[in-house]
Amino acid sequence: MSSVMRGNIRMALSGVRGAKWRSLLTMLGVIVGIVAVVTIVSIGDGVKRQVAGQLSQFGADLITVRPGMVVKNSSVASISNTDVLFGMGSSTGLSVHDVQAVQHAAHVKLAAPLGIVPGAVQVEKKLYHNQLVLSTTASLPDALNHPITYGEFWHGDADPANVAVIGRNVATDLFGERVPLGRSFTFRGQSFLVRGVFAPFNASPLSPTANFDDAIFIPSQTAATLTQNNAGLYVMLAKADKTANMPQAIQSITSQLRTAHGGQQDFSVLSPQQNVAGSADVVRSLSLWITAVAAISLFIGGVGIMNIMLLSVSERMHEIGLRKAIGATRRQILSQFVFEATALSLVGGLVGMLLSLATVGLLYLYTDLKPVVSWQALAIATGVSLAIGIIFGAIPAAKAAGKDPIEALRHE
Repeated sequence: MSSVMRGNIRMALSGVRGAKWRSLLTMLGVIVGIVAVVTIVSIGDGVKRQVAGQLSQFGADLITVRPGMVVKNSSVASISNTDVLFGMGSSTGLSVHDVQAVQHAAHVKLAAPLGIVPGAVQVEKKLYHNQLVLSTTASLPDALNHPITYGEFWHGDADPANVAVIGRNVATDLFGERVPLGRSFTFRGQSFLVRGVFAPFNASPLSPTANFDDAIFIPSQTAATLTQNNAGLYVMLAKADKTANMPQAIQSITSQLRTAHGGQQDFSVLSPQQNVAGSADVVRSLSLWITAVAAISLFIGGVGIMNIMLLSVSERMHEIGLRKAIGATRRQILSQFVFEATALSLVGGLVGMLLSLATVGLLYLYTDLKPVVSWQALAIATGVSLAIGIIFGAIPAAKAAGKDPIEALRHE
């Protein structure tokens, strides 16, 4: 590194330190933009990893059947829904006959429906109006590939009708204990006995129903009786007999359901890969909005740097004249001011990256999101900071380099 370049770097850093508050306000737009870029990229990577990990926990042979048409995005089919795994919020367009059709499809080992049963849950004298109650069958633990920590699941039609299996959070929130086996609650005028407690689920931020820690499960037949057969199903979970037979199982399920629906394909049969693609679509949509805000912040930050550098050129006109008078070239003056603008931008980028790491850490500790900071995100932040300094520092630097030394020396 030449002595001139080292001198420019020292002068640039000295200028940043010499006017701390002005420099901080100048860098604010860059800081906000970098925080937004790094944070959203980290959240996106974390969400995709969470969804993929949860689907891996449920098994590579899990097939989801949901109401509604498939939306084609690029080369991968995915469902447009905020609940990317199990489609809560979809119109309830599945029925008991659909469950039977899926169960009889080729290469299908088992099928477990999930339906929402509305109503308040009463424990002793306290009512819980927002409690999630889901109807399902005895195949659910095998479909989810998830164990029961305490007690057991029911074993089919031979078991008592008014039994329930609950999630971990339900045990503590409703009953105030971790193992409330044998405790009872009232739902839609019927008393239910807690028979088992699921092991904790891995939460997914894009699938409220995939975190079944907050759910109460009751038998589908009981739910049908309570609602007079009006409890709609929002998803069916099916398992292929072999992972290698997944394509054949999906094709067979699609054929069976199309026949059951009178030739209409008003449903979607999705593989785990398509569910992951759905999560990527949701993250991509959010990223576009936040990236637009970040781009505006970075642009404003760049304009701020340019304005401050133009002011700096006006304030240091005499200095520029002296340097030119003793032999400084146009290129040396140009590089001096470009270095100062780049220093402002890079320091702002560094502060932004530190704040983004702090933001990601807080999200990781206090929310269900598990962001992942990648070197690509940090590299993008560094590159953007460098580009802003060079681009927006070029105009003030060119103005300084183009000054006539005699006029500059006369400047007061």
